[in-house]
Amino acid sequence: MEKTSPSARQACGPAFAPASGHAPLRAILWMLAMTLCFALVNVIVHHLGTGLPAAQASFIRYAWGILFMAPVLVRIGRRGYAPKIWALFGLRGAFNAAGVVLWFYAMARIPIADVTAIGYLNPIVVTLGGALLLGEGLAWRRIMAIVVALLGALIILRPGLREITPGHWSQLAAAVMFGGSYLLAKRLTGLAAPTEIVGMLTLVVALCLAPLAMAQWQPVSGTQVGLLGLVAVLATSAHYAMTRAFAAAPVSATQPVVFLQLVWAALAGWFVFGEAIDPYVLLGGGIIVLSVSYMAWREARLRRRVTPLSGATKQI
Repeated sequence: MEKTSPSARQACGPAFAPASGHAPLRAILWMLAMTLCFALVNVIVHHLGTGLPAAQASFIRYAWGILFMAPVLVRIGRRGYAPKIWALFGLRGAFNAAGVVLWFYAMARIPIADVTAIGYLNPIVVTLGGALLLGEGLAWRRIMAIVVALLGALIILRPGLREITPGHWSQLAAAVMFGGSYLLAKRLTGLAAPTEIVGMLTLVVALCLAPLAMAQWQPVSGTQVGLLGLVAVLATSAHYAMTRAFAAAPVSATQPVVFLQLVWAALAGWFVFGEAIDPYVLLGGGIIVLSVSYMAWREARLRRRVTPLSGATKQI
């Protein structure tokens, strides 16, 4: 049996703490709201397309985030953190900045459903990283679940049967970057308040993106700025809804609802952008979600919370 120390459970953060009550219907409704918010984020960014460089669009989104997090950032400025904590803030921000740019790049170039389905690999990256870097267990059941998830990724990409574009590679790399960001967030939990962790992430990502954005800055319209502000609002709302869902019911009860995000993405791609629905993408994404759902259920049985929900590692 895999075992987790109390400190490791604490490091998983408030969002992955055992639910204080059991209200599955309420949790499912919150998860439904999360999937809709993320689907709208995808539609907006896909609509913006290549009109702005990925780094510039990402920077504007996080500049809006700084405005939203200003009260928290003021509070952080009055506190004194140890150099190690500042270093963790900086390293996490760098990982997340890379992931955001890669995600924006992919979203502008490949179908929404492809980006969403590949993004389901984030928890698999975290699971592997936790085993290799944080000393978390990797029993045979988790290994088999990871293998099944990778099989789902191969079904989505179908190497040799269709072209794997730079957009696909970019989203795969984004999954790795977001996974690294999440692992660093686990290290920070317990060292800083959750709101301060989010606030510093927003600030550091904006600072990391600023030089890249300025180097390739293009004229930007008020509509583009406004839409990226809406992206910031919707992404924040999605993470809030996800946290409320965790508080209402165990992760294992809500995980399968995440598949709806892929359904919304496929429908939006079809109706809004004229993208054909690819059954292989839906199949592969479903396999990945089932794999992550199994890990969440298994670890709930073991009273653990180390496998994040699909979407929990997504810091758009």
